[in-house]
Amino acid sequence: MAKFLTKLSEPIWNWASRRYQAAVARELKKYGLRYDDLYDEMYDLDVKEAMSRLPESEILARNARIKRAMDASMKHEYLPKELQAKQTPYQYYLQDALDQVKQERKEHVELGSSLPYNREIP
Repeated sequence: MAKFLTKLSEPIWNWASRRYQAAVARELKKYGLRYDDLYDEMYDLDVKEAMSRLPESEILARNARIKRAMDASMKHEYLPKELQAKQTPYQYYLQDALDQVKQERKEHVELGSSLPYNREIP
């Protein structure tokens, strides 16, 4: 019975998830952000470690996008429609490094060894 209900509700969940993803993309495009820009390195130490592994050019581009979004938000404005059309909110740049950091953390926990970087929030 549970399998039947899962099969029955799967198309509905897929439709709802596509709609939600499209809505998030529209909101990110308004400010010129990417989904990975929403990660906060002060909140999650895995994100902080992954950010330290990114090339400097990617970090500078991220900071520029965030500053532009904060400026537009403070002015209660959005990017022009032409610029919104050029935005790629789901072009990930942090996910690979973040997955690698999480995998390393998992391996260290399984081996019972300490991590090579600080895991405590100051």
